[in-house]
Amino acid sequence: MTRPIKKKRRLSSFQIIILGFIGVILLGALLLMLPISAKDRSVTPFNQTLFTSTSAVCVTGLIVQDTATHWSLFGQAVILTLIQVGGLGVITMAASFVLLSGKRFSFSQRNTMQNAISAPSLGGIVRLTKFVVKGTAIIEVTGAVIMMPVFVQSHGVKGVWMSVFHSISAFCNAGFDLMGTPDQKFASLTSLSDQPVVNIVIMLLIIIGGIGFMTWKDVITNKFRFKRYRLQSKIVIVTSALLIAIPALLYFFQDFAELPIAQRIFGSLFQAVTPRTAGFNTLDLNSMSKLGLAVMIILMLIGGSPGSTAGGMKTVTVAVLFKNAIASFKRKEDPECFGRRIEASAVKTATTILLMYTTLCFMSAAVISMVEDLPLGVCVFETASAVGTVGLTLGITPSLGVTSQVILILLMFLGRVGGLTVIYAALSGSTKKLTKLPKESITVG
Repeated sequence: MTRPIKKKRRLSSFQIIILGFIGVILLGALLLMLPISAKDRSVTPFNQTLFTSTSAVCVTGLIVQDTATHWSLFGQAVILTLIQVGGLGVITMAASFVLLSGKRFSFSQRNTMQNAISAPSLGGIVRLTKFVVKGTAIIEVTGAVIMMPVFVQSHGVKGVWMSVFHSISAFCNAGFDLMGTPDQKFASLTSLSDQPVVNIVIMLLIIIGGIGFMTWKDVITNKFRFKRYRLQSKIVIVTSALLIAIPALLYFFQDFAELPIAQRIFGSLFQAVTPRTAGFNTLDLNSMSKLGLAVMIILMLIGGSPGSTAGGMKTVTVAVLFKNAIASFKRKEDPECFGRRIEASAVKTATTILLMYTTLCFMSAAVISMVEDLPLGVCVFETASAVGTVGLTLGITPSLGVTSQVILILLMFLGRVGGLTVIYAALSGSTKKLTKLPKESITVG
């Protein structure tokens, strides 16, 4: 009697992406537990190293230990490596090593690479990966070289390391910094609020890293011929510009009106750019108005663009929902943008992502508020920062208990790999229904 042949079950590309992130996070946590990782050569508790490693790999920037004062040079190098891996993506980094070895990619590997960087098609995925890796190296080195004189002048030889660290952290939208001192921990970039070179370079690195690899390709290929850009690139550029300009004007006239003009301009622009999803801050966030903080929460949830180093719901998601609302107001069947019709599946996905992010943010904030006995508004800011992989904080993260830290860890992870990626990974292998239920009209609104 012949035995039935069992089909070998393979991991889906979404499962590979998730397992890759989990593996790197756990490895990073174990490395940070080593005595050599801490300045005082002590063993940092696992819950703190896991939090730090997750924050680095998920390019968030929320921390429970000040990066500059707690971690040694080895520990900081581990964190920076985790940031680089998380920023480009675990799969992209692995693919770069395969490229260096000269090996060929299988179809399944190419499919995984496509999902990892949100490429529109499988064709040319290897060339695109090479482009991403080379482009990243050039941009990060350029940023470090430009900022180096400023940091070297203030910190001597150590300034070389600081310029490299901040360049990679900014481009990867991570928000980790080395500006803390024993007297002023968790300082971020507040001491450089009126320094033009650092402000401009950091903002440019955040924007370039957050607009997405495919948008880079479009800009480099088509230069200033905007009409030739793909629809997604047009949406990314216009939406990103609006999400910087409008909040910057609000902060300029509302929150920072009392500051000297140079600090006011840089502060307004920087605080408009950094929630998308970098996590640096040059001014005290606790001094901002409630309206300013509310706008910042919205910006943190929106985040960067698809296929970028940033997290969040993404600019395209918000643009699709906005255009769908306009279409509903005009009683049009399909949303339109730049002379093109947006697919119904994109609207459905955007709606799902919005519901997922807002639910995770507010439910998690409610739990942390109850557990820690903290105001709900402060907790919403922290959870929005975590799920948007931003890293901005009103100062409560270092004092949170283990339960709240675990909640933030899960939010950072879901925010980086994407909630839909987790769902697709969990439901891989489930069969599609070939039948449809009867349809019946309902009233909405």
